[in-house]
Amino acid sequence: MKVLVTGGAGFIGSHVTDALVAKGHDVHILDDMSGGRRENLNSGATLHELDIRTSAAADLVQDHGFEAMFHLAAQMDVRKSVADPRFDADVNIGGILNLMEAGRKSGLKKVVFSSTGGAIYGEPEFAPQDEQHPLRPISPYGITKLTTEKYLYFYQNAYAIDYVALRYGNVFGPRQNPHGDAGVVAIFIQRLMNGKTPVIYGDGKQTRDYVYVADVVQANLAGLDYDGSGVFNVGTSVETNVNQLYSIIRDEVAPDVESNYAPPRTGEQQRSVLDYRHSQRELGWKPQVAVKEGLQQTVAWFKSEAEAKA
Repeated sequence: MKVLVTGGAGFIGSHVTDALVAKGHDVHILDDMSGGRRENLNSGATLHELDIRTSAAADLVQDHGFEAMFHLAAQMDVRKSVADPRFDADVNIGGILNLMEAGRKSGLKKVVFSSTGGAIYGEPEFAPQDEQHPLRPISPYGITKLTTEKYLYFYQNAYAIDYVALRYGNVFGPRQNPHGDAGVVAIFIQRLMNGKTPVIYGDGKQTRDYVYVADVVQANLAGLDYDGSGVFNVGTSVETNVNQLYSIIRDEVAPDVESNYAPPRTGEQQRSVLDYRHSQRELGWKPQVAVKEGLQQTVAWFKSEAEAKA
């Protein structure tokens, strides 16, 4: 199958690209390299270094006639979305509309969209949160992800382009970017490896559903094979608080480092945990890697990267 992966040089996108290449698909990557890394690129895929909002990106989609698109390119920083909602919408909504308009004219059949769980549901009324949970995004980032899901429903209804929207928990694993604010696992590992003490904001009791990137890749592949359209949680149904997360990572990297606390961040969500049973029933997907095992594998990858650069 001829497949486009937007954001294919990024953390999750590069892993998805690897899996698609391994399965023999003709894979093209659309990435402006603002957040992607060249070392993540798979040599078996073709890179098109373009911004998803441009006419050149639309021309690429129309000229190549992709059968399927994995849409991972995004403005993914929640705080940046709050600071600049217009830019967030320009990338996350304007970008997908640009590609979908080209795709509907050129035979696009399927879209697998990387959405979000916690940022769409907000604080849980019940836990774990399933796909029927009230949708209460409190950030522009969450709003744009939900809006994209609604646009994909429109394109399915109007143009018969099937879609699978995957509502991720907190994805972690090898290749995650330790610079910035989005990936707490990578940030903790990198700081500890550099002899620094990571900062835990608040009391560290806020919880997230941490899901390993290899499991997320399998959800994407299952989404491609799914005969139909819909929205699916990709999580573990297990809550892990920041103190627990830090303790596991610290034991693997620098056991003697104490915890360092700072005042809580304004507006930070306190709980998020996703019910994956709908994904198990419909996609045949469930998480395979426990949080501790995934963290150990991630630490091992960061250590091997550091050794290779030494």
